[in-house]
Amino acid sequence: MDDASAKPLLHESASAILPLFAWLSPSYPVGCYAYSHTLEWAVEAGDVTDEATLVSWLVDLLTLGFGRNDAILLSCTYRAVLGGDRVALEEINELALALSPSSELYLETSQQGRSFLDATLAAWPSPRLVLLDGDVAFPVAIGMAAAAHDIPLGVTAEAYLFGLVQTLVSAAIRLAPIGQTAGIRVVAALASTVRDLAGQGMTHSLDDIGGATFRADLSSFHHENQYTRLFRS
Repeated sequence: MDDASAKPLLHESASAILPLFAWLSPSYPVGCYAYSHTLEWAVEAGDVTDEATLVSWLVDLLTLGFGRNDAILLSCTYRAVLGGDRVALEEINELALALSPSSELYLETSQQGRSFLDATLAAWPSPRLVLLDGDVAFPVAIGMAAAAHDIPLGVTAEAYLFGLVQTLVSAAIRLAPIGQTAGIRVVAALASTVRDLAGQGMTHSLDDIGGATFRADLSSFHHENQYTRLFRS
């Protein structure tokens, strides 16, 4: 392939993923800045005190808990939308919401999911972006929008998980156990984990859903009663 024919293809590929830059930006109106996904209590309890312990905490959250599950849920949602299977889509969403171990984590995923869908329907409407009644889990909303706009699944899953990492690292910086330079190093250190999980999510089914982040689950219960809080979870 010569350079002249390669350029249009590169432009096509870049254009296909362009919405992801907006959807997963901190400025997209989903309220991601308000949530720490148990990290605030982990800092309070002394589980996360520096760069190394933050990496350890986030790796466990991603590989043993919501990161891996979200990748599977997003991928299954994507395939359901492509197949026009509304029944499967509703079942995936119900499971995604039921996986939340506490009221705060339920609010985190459902509020972001609904806000994301509302904003995306207003700015990026599509006849394939179906409406779901009631609460919508965040990974389900992302998977729905990506499939409706023909954004490649692999890129979507990686971008979504990487966005979660950046959100949590931003929370850690505001909670003060690390600074900005350390935060950048943490994000870079987790890139390979994100790629692996996105790939696994594309090959797994709902039967592979599961988690073992007991300390984080307990942290979410404790956070509900934490005396001073910056975040909603």
